[in-house]
Amino acid sequence: MFGIYLKRELGRRKKAALVIAMGLALGIALVITVNSVSAGMTQAQDKVLQSLYGLGTDMTVTKARTAPSSNSSDQPRFEFDAKANDDDTEQSSDRVMTQGGQALKSSLVTKVAKQKGVADAVGAITLNVTKVDGSFTQGKAQSSTSGSSGQGGPGGGQGGGSTAAPEVQGGGASFDVNSYSVAGVDVTNQDLGPLAGSKITSGKTFTSAQTNAKVAVVSKSYAKENKYTVGETLKISGTKYKIIGIATPDSSDSTTDVYLPLKQAQTLADAKNQVTTIYVKATDSKQIDTVKATIQKNISGTTVTTSADLAETVSGSLSTASNLATSVGKWLSIAVLAAAFLVAALLTSSAVSRRVREFGTLKALGWPSRRVTRQVVGESIVNGLLGGALGIALGLAAAYAVTAISPKLTAELGNTGGGGGMGGGPGGGGPGQQSASNTMEIALSAPVSATTIALAVGLAVAGGLIAGAMGGWRASRMRPADALRSVS
Repeated sequence: MFGIYLKRELGRRKKAALVIAMGLALGIALVITVNSVSAGMTQAQDKVLQSLYGLGTDMTVTKARTAPSSNSSDQPRFEFDAKANDDDTEQSSDRVMTQGGQALKSSLVTKVAKQKGVADAVGAITLNVTKVDGSFTQGKAQSSTSGSSGQGGPGGGQGGGSTAAPEVQGGGASFDVNSYSVAGVDVTNQDLGPLAGSKITSGKTFTSAQTNAKVAVVSKSYAKENKYTVGETLKISGTKYKIIGIATPDSSDSTTDVYLPLKQAQTLADAKNQVTTIYVKATDSKQIDTVKATIQKNISGTTVTTSADLAETVSGSLSTASNLATSVGKWLSIAVLAAAFLVAALLTSSAVSRRVREFGTLKALGWPSRRVTRQVVGESIVNGLLGGALGIALGLAAAYAVTAISPKLTAELGNTGGGGGMGGGPGGGGPGQQSASNTMEIALSAPVSATTIALAVGLAVAGGLIAGAMGGWRASRMRPADALRSVS
């Protein structure tokens, strides 16, 4: 009887049922859209963080660089002496400097790895190589340049250059100043560290036996810019390195130009048994804050930066859109959904009021109030499920449209404090400098998870129950006498 009566009443009131269902559908579709876009924002931010940290890294350990004294200068100086008898002399000089925070002893890597909650730890050193090519015409020239990293710092990835004006004495000279980033990689454990977020697309990566070999892996963008191929030679500060592989980042632009075995990078920087960054993987991602506190407590003077800390430095349209999705979008969804529930409840109650004669007659025939209420609630739940189905369809269509369009968002990566970027992460400026920001473009998608669909179904049922509860309450208060008065 319940099913037959329910089918008949829904068939008679198709227009009213459709209006209620559409109201719920709009609210549910908005919830699905906001949830899927927020999930896409989270994925985009994860891609940005992975490009900085490397896959599997939960935090980094660095040490803030001490400020230089007023009488000292960390500015690199280059000296060129042209031969007096030469009309035109070309010379080249490299200046290698550590980037990020103050150097840490390599022994600290083992100490960090032994901390409670740490699954693995790997040390790395980040360098900035400033290359100056000079051309002289008789006389003696001396150039003093700040060695600006241009785009070639660890966050630049493009190995771009800047030009400095030389100081010339007794002759003419011109210089080109270019800089690029170098990362020293622990070749025995490449699952963590600077190279973990890239894959080798040409050639091969380091082997565990190449701890001190004169070999290099270069980023795809740097190789393209400088026309390097596998098998060619790269010269850094007088030392030749054979390029054995080209690395392509998994998620974004390369944040490092050249990768060397850790010992070779330490030798170039005259930093034996030193690292600038310790990459850490926690045993449980839910205990990252606890692990961070443990490391800071047991290893004094260090700065521990987690992905959450790093995310706070991300600005640009990605950050703005993410904030809008999580704040304005969330409250807008709640407001629209609440309005949809209220409208559905009012429309259901209004529909019940127009059925006074029907329900009054049913009560006169012996239907108890609970049976009348059950009938109204049943109709409302069906309307809610219909609205849920429409809402899911609309929400999926909106999410598909966002993914198909794939709007581009920019992420600007700033300094986290602690001595130059992420201690070997992106944008680390030279000593005494502020970190240069690195801008990345991320394509936005809107993935819809099973959890979001389940949430939509739950909201549809909840909307039906709320509308049915109000309509059922209104129906339960009707008396047979109300039916008689409606006839007269």
